[in-house]
Amino acid sequence: MLFAIKTYSFKKEERLKSRKLIETLFREGKAFSVFPYRVVYMPLKEPCKYPVQVGFSAATRRFPHAVDRNRIKRLGREAWRLQKQELYDHLRSQSRQLAVFLIYTDKKIAPFSTLQDKILVILKKLREA
Repeated sequence: MLFAIKTYSFKKEERLKSRKLIETLFREGKAFSVFPYRVVYMPLKEPCKYPVQVGFSAATRRFPHAVDRNRIKRLGREAWRLQKQELYDHLRSQSRQLAVFLIYTDKKIAPFSTLQDKILVILKKLREA
């Protein structure tokens, strides 16, 4: 009997850091909004160890203090880390890979429970896309 092991980590290889890939993502990717996030995604062409590479951002204009921007990104990463497994399993079964970028668009910091709910909606939309 085999059991699927859930991993709740968010490793370095899962983070979207390549400037070239990010530029391509914003130029050629598709987008949708789930307030307070704008999500830009695109299928990956090069094989990667993980089915999704994800990046988070918060605008300096809306949050002039780095402490606030870092908190928003940290909350988003944590919500993603706890709920990503279903999307990962779905993409692995189809041998697909995605690059995803989440941009925080609200003017104030939402509570973690709200962000968790919104990330869940985003994961379901990405699964369907």
